[in-house]
Amino acid sequence: MATKWGILSASKISHDFVLALEKLSAEDHKVVAVAAKDISRAKDFADDFGIPTYYGSYEELGNDSNVDVVYIGALNHQHYSLTKLMLESCKPVLCEKPFCINAKQLDELIKLSKAKKLFLMEAMWSRFTPAYQKVVEVLQNGTIGTVLHVQANFGRQMSNIERIWKKEVGGGSILDIGVYTLHLVDTILGPGKPVFIESKGTLNSHGTDENMSAILEYPEGKIAVISIHTKVEMDCSAYIHGTKGTIKIHEPFHASNKVTVNTTNNHTSSYTFVQPDTRKPTIFPNSVQLRYEIDHVRHCLKKGFIESPVVTLNNSYTVQEIMDRLRNQIGVHFEDYDTSS
Repeated sequence: MATKWGILSASKISHDFVLALEKLSAEDHKVVAVAAKDISRAKDFADDFGIPTYYGSYEELGNDSNVDVVYIGALNHQHYSLTKLMLESCKPVLCEKPFCINAKQLDELIKLSKAKKLFLMEAMWSRFTPAYQKVVEVLQNGTIGTVLHVQANFGRQMSNIERIWKKEVGGGSILDIGVYTLHLVDTILGPGKPVFIESKGTLNSHGTDENMSAILEYPEGKIAVISIHTKVEMDCSAYIHGTKGTIKIHEPFHASNKVTVNTTNNHTSSYTFVQPDTRKPTIFPNSVQLRYEIDHVRHCLKKGFIESPVVTLNNSYTVQEIMDRLRNQIGVHFEDYDTSS
């Protein structure tokens, strides 16, 4: 039987999520309902994607017995409350990044999902792409030796976008794009935590971070250097340096379709991963690759898992804690709902 999806929020990322889902077998996946606060937006979304049911409230989606799992594509500040609502409605949840505003919120959700024995996962789709899978394979094979240094940049001119500059919606560079760099570092140097973190950043007039650069030190002298920016375009590639070579994840590293491996004996291997075209263009680059995490969720549900073995709840919690630390260091505080400081 197909996994029956409910889509919470008729957002841009929800748009790409359903386009990616369309590239999977209809025997395995089906979107059966969508909900938005504005019922007209829900109806338009449903009409566009041929979704049979639409709702003007999230509670109705949670109460729909035909929905097997809910994908949450709402704004950052809503992730905690809406995930909690769906879990309390006994729905497994795949929630967009960043999982929550702070680690305290995420801790509550993890405890709730375990108490109810319900699947819960952060939608960190990067970790399921063929590019990331190739990186993990190369590392496990020992091709580049012991990894000692990871570098990742993510810079785009996007400071005028409301979800970035507006504090009330959980904006800022760290939560919106820094989360990708930190999940990459966690993939390579985790699942342990860094032993030292030092960051610098600039805030806008609203007290939200426009940029941030950080050094993270892990045990055994391993270092990660990350830089994120919302006012300049950066080379958004990532580099993994080992004692026997280097891996380059070509930009945009979080959604890449190309990996190059250079070893110290002058051997170069390049891997390109061709993706299918979607019915219409996606809003975000290469986001047809969302299909890999979608299929992974089905696998987990069929196995009866309550968390992913790839993006574990501990992986997400570690990243959330690091983001709390980074925001505190540069002076970003969400007074109304952020208790991390």
